[in-house]
Amino acid sequence: MSNDNALIAQIGRTIGLWGDLKFHLHTDFAEQFKIGTTYHTERGKLTVSDMNIKRGTIRFVGYESIDSAKKLTNTKIYANEEQTREQCDLNEGQYFWFDIIGCDVDDAGVSMGKIEDIQRMGDTDYLVIATDATLASTGLSKTFLLPYIDRYIVKADIDNKIVYTKDAKDILEAS
Repeated sequence: MSNDNALIAQIGRTIGLWGDLKFHLHTDFAEQFKIGTTYHTERGKLTVSDMNIKRGTIRFVGYESIDSAKKLTNTKIYANEEQTREQCDLNEGQYFWFDIIGCDVDDAGVSMGKIEDIQRMGDTDYLVIATDATLASTGLSKTFLLPYIDRYIVKADIDNKIVYTKDAKDILEAS
């Protein structure tokens, strides 16, 4: 994240003659992209004028020609936390990464550490956990990855910034 903004998409090459650009999502919430919505980019604000999620294309106001659209190739699109909360609907038991990062990890009453980041590998999200100093001082790894799957995650208590786990210590000991 940069400046409290999270990368949610990146613009690729131009397609066709009307300023359509290839669109690479970096979010689970494609529904947040709507015609008329404005996003922050390193090239200033861009407003969506047309898009086709199935084709993976997007067009922006003021960039409706192939020559002007080419200037946007490789531009990164960001959304801040407030914009993300407004535009994305979560199902029961789903959380934004920014709500999970920073949570403490509790495994059957034992503090395992703090979630520093989340990495996606394949179809699975992995919590990057900085091991609690007490555990790390016993020779265990200073960081470890825990799959965010039902096998290991009991529940997330976002209000109290705690993720309850089971068998996380087994993963740490194997790290």
